Amino acid sequence: MNNEFKIPASPTRASETIKKSRFIATVQRASSIEEAKKFIEKIKKEFPSASHNCWAYQTGEPRSSAFVGMSDDGEPRSTAGKPMLTVLINSGIGEIAAVVTRYFGGVKLGTGGLIRAYSGILKKALADIKVKKKIITADITFTAKYNDITSIKHIIEIFKAKTVEEIYKENVLFKVLVRKDKAEEFKTAITDILNYKPFP
Repeated sequence: MNNEFKIPASPTRASETIKKSRFIATVQRASSIEEAKKFIEKIKKEFPSASHNCWAYQTGEPRSSAFVGMSDDGEPRSTAGKPMLTVLINSGIGEIAAVVTRYFGGVKLGTGGLIRAYSGILKKALADIKVKKKIITADITFTAKYNDITSIKHIIEIFKAKTVEEIYKENVLFKVLVRKDKAEEFKTAITDILNYKPFP
């Protein structure tokens, strides 16, 4: 099991004229469906006079069909959004959204021509994209007594975990992000330093 994957480091854009139609592919990171939709709306506002702003997104891990969406935006069915989504899923990059803007030049491309144009310009943009790694993490929540806080923070530091929240009441509630492949080891380490059960 992989515990990290590639995500876009910065937005990228590519353009090409095919039989008098201008195609512009814009790609950027989208870690949620909401982010993807905001990005799509932003591009639509940037190119309001375009004939089409077709889009696709995959906001999960690479090659996953969860958290996906697509639109042909007026092009013939399955000639734009679907081939774009196929390119994204097979790119090996996760948390990614793409919009391909088309200014129609008067020459019809046909079904096959449209599929080649939309997938081709997106591949061109992805060829230049800069990526970075994202570590897959697990959310871990547990409760500890006040006199164990120092020891717990030491374990958190050893595992290079990230404390998301500490809630101080009768006891202390910790919400921590840990590398997914280290989650069970982290839980064992926390349990070993305490003489009570910290996890729900």
